Amino acid sequence: MHQELIELLKKDSPITLKEIQEKLKLTSSEDIRNMMNELNELIELKEIYTDHHQYYYIDSENYFIGRVKDVSKFELAIINPDGKIYVEKKNANDAFDKDEVLVKKSKKGNEIVHVFKRGIENITGTFFKDKEGWRFRSDVDLHTTFKVVNQKEFSLSNNVKAVVQIVKYGRPLEVKIVRLIGPANQAGVDVTAILYENNIRQEFPDEVIQEVENVPSTVQKSDLEGRTDYRDLYTVTIDGDDSKDFDDAISIERTKDGYRLYVHIADVSNYVKENAPLDQEAYKRGTSVYVVDRCVPMLPFELSNGICSLNPDVDRLTLTCAMDINKEGVVTDYTITPSIIHSDKRCTYAKVNAVLDGDEETIKEYGEAVPMLQLFEELAKKLKAQTDKRGAINFATKEPKIVLNKKGKPVDIFVKERGFAEQMIEEAMILANVCVANFLNSQKYPGVYRVHENPDPEKVESLSQMAKIFHVPFEADLSHVNAKEIEHFLSTIDDQSVRDVLSLVALRSMAKARYDAKNIGHFGLSLDEYCHFTSPIRRYSDLIVHRMLRRYAFDHEQSKKVLEKDRLKTQKQAVHISEKERDAINAERFVNDYKMAQYMEKRVGEQFKGTIISVMNFGFFVELDNTIEGLVPLHTLMDDYYKYDEGTMSLVGETNGKKFQIGDTIDVICTDVDVPKGQVTFGILQNSTRKAKEPLQFPKEKDRKSKAVN
Repeated sequence: MHQELIELLKKDSPITLKEIQEKLKLTSSEDIRNMMNELNELIELKEIYTDHHQYYYIDSENYFIGRVKDVSKFELAIINPDGKIYVEKKNANDAFDKDEVLVKKSKKGNEIVHVFKRGIENITGTFFKDKEGWRFRSDVDLHTTFKVVNQKEFSLSNNVKAVVQIVKYGRPLEVKIVRLIGPANQAGVDVTAILYENNIRQEFPDEVIQEVENVPSTVQKSDLEGRTDYRDLYTVTIDGDDSKDFDDAISIERTKDGYRLYVHIADVSNYVKENAPLDQEAYKRGTSVYVVDRCVPMLPFELSNGICSLNPDVDRLTLTCAMDINKEGVVTDYTITPSIIHSDKRCTYAKVNAVLDGDEETIKEYGEAVPMLQLFEELAKKLKAQTDKRGAINFATKEPKIVLNKKGKPVDIFVKERGFAEQMIEEAMILANVCVANFLNSQKYPGVYRVHENPDPEKVESLSQMAKIFHVPFEADLSHVNAKEIEHFLSTIDDQSVRDVLSLVALRSMAKARYDAKNIGHFGLSLDEYCHFTSPIRRYSDLIVHRMLRRYAFDHEQSKKVLEKDRLKTQKQAVHISEKERDAINAERFVNDYKMAQYMEKRVGEQFKGTIISVMNFGFFVELDNTIEGLVPLHTLMDDYYKYDEGTMSLVGETNGKKFQIGDTIDVICTDVDVPKGQVTFGILQNSTRKAKEPLQFPKEKDRKSKAVN
């Protein structure tokens, strides 16, 4: 019936339900029910839509599907990967910024005829009072007025930041106050507002706080039963300077055949009981969220920084993956057991790197930890060699560090530098994750895997085309490319700037890693089996894995009914935690964009040197060396008419032949900043009437002078 409906709607759109029934000669209740199910599926697939009276076939000639961008008081831009069109607001039919919509194209004026999905639920802004009373002004200009339906329930003050929720779409937009956050100019209020706007849960319910009060702050004797006692092993944690929650610790011994590496992971499942209020809240959050000035934890700080954190000089409950590794860096055997440890030292990446570099003062400070760290370095180099041999892709990505003053304003932005200490821990954690995934998969226990599908061949073709532009050989079967081929391609590029660009293009060609109850492998890491086991304080995925290990490996659950229930449950959980991870990433990125825009707000008119990292049909994005990005809009290129060349990912001047292409180094001027939207706009130097001067270049982290942040 699916194809019959499509053919009918193509021919007779629009058409009523009764007319469909008559033309298909459907008489039985079962046929009619099947028809309704098929129609609903076609609506979900966005092949048809209904205005509740008639059904319409969606074809690309007459319709356009995209996401709304509110560009002015008078019109909306509707954007999708293939382009964009404009709709006057009189034809918007109550569509708003970020909504996914269907546009009926017309020479008389495009019209939004259907909203597939709303893009905004919460709105942040400030209240102010004028002669007409209290009014709400949104942070991002939605070019509409607001009707606040419950303002009498709150005690308002001028310039107070608030979160409101949409209750009815229209003009004015009807909203209700969800919460008042605080004075808009108070440090941190802006970030709090952004987190609420992105539906990040920031308070723990009363029942969770009550449950936490009953969790012991020290290990109890009753907890020791059935655990392997590793308290006599010399054990350390290695984390960032600012870290306060320690999921993992390591111990290492030399053996006659190589090494024994112990990866000890906090046994969060011992304290977070399945389906209890604490567990339900952790599941709703899915992950901790790390933004510029805070961590919004998955678990309350009493657990994440307390009894669940592998703090030094105290006993802690753990799950330990003990791995025997030969002299070539290959795991020959492993065990996974409930355990107890006593961390001897809290190490930091910076100081471990100093130890490895031979810094005498740090070596003296770290004392008896030094031999172990040197042995760990020796092993990690062999693990890294195995990773390289396997062909895991090493993308050249940059992570920004945003420094704030006491008022919450950005005063410095630079790229974080990674030393070998970070890679040592990364190699150890990946190895433990692989062993646990292998155990779950080989035993056919339920679990959640970290999966990464093969890239789309069309996107790999784009990478191949870009490689040709830079005269870099890319020899691979584009329809069956493997990670090792991509890593070899990237690692053989001598020019670092070219490697950075092609690494970015390669990264964009990849699918997004996600969670799945089925093990389908991890393309980017070039692994057949992989899961997340090592961070249960901050990721719910790891907590699920711990529970499955406990239930089936440690407690030996035999019930087939329980097994099937867990299989179904983990499928649902995998989808949910993948969504929550995406929400967290989006919130973290927007906070970064917001703070970067704040940083650039006082730099409008200044000149910078950057690299073109993306070219679209509406302009190109330039990244500065401190990772700040800005758009050079197409309409600002006044010296010629530029056309987008998809094959070379470039804008080419029709007359002068000038080309703006991904990877080009370019001087730009900051021309505009929209802080609420986290957007920076650049102009190219040729279009500026300002006097040219040497572009600003930001010092690297190691070259910065230490200074107090005011």
